[in-house]
Amino acid sequence: MMLDSTNSEVKVDMSPPRPPSGVGDGILQRWKREDSLKRGSLGLRGVALFFSLVSFLLMASNNHGKWQHFDMFQEYRYLLAVTIFSSLYTGGQVYRQIHELSTGNNMFRPTTAALIDFLGDQVMAYMLISSASTAIPVTDRMREGGDTLFTDSSAATITMAFFAFFFLALSAIISGYKLSAQS
Repeated sequence: MMLDSTNSEVKVDMSPPRPPSGVGDGILQRWKREDSLKRGSLGLRGVALFFSLVSFLLMASNNHGKWQHFDMFQEYRYLLAVTIFSSLYTGGQVYRQIHELSTGNNMFRPTTAALIDFLGDQVMAYMLISSASTAIPVTDRMREGGDTLFTDSSAATITMAFFAFFFLALSAIISGYKLSAQS
């Protein structure tokens, strides 16, 4: 209670008493940070899954005539294979994370999951950028003769693979932080 000297009113503070800051606040902040990291990682992997699937579907349907078939170029076959692996990996990771967030049960031990997340994100991200990088020169050479539906589809596939790489690389940063924060 406080008495105001200019008035004869009494002000009563009705807010609950705040416990002293210390260990409890630190634990709550850590839990909030870990929850944000889990949700952020899930979001990034979900977006990477979307771009991997789009890239896979674009390349698999890139068949526009005699020589305009993705199977005629080893660079495009490599890109297709990597987008298939990326889709499977990110799909499995998204499933695992949704399962863990909804049930509260871990499929793996936390240290094992953190290691799988970090290594898987790293390997898939670098395979995506590698496959997109190998397909760019072939597409550029074909575009010198003129743009066709085949080269446009190839360029779109490469772009989607690059976006998938970008979001998996961001996820790898979060995975690396979670791995290094293991106690």
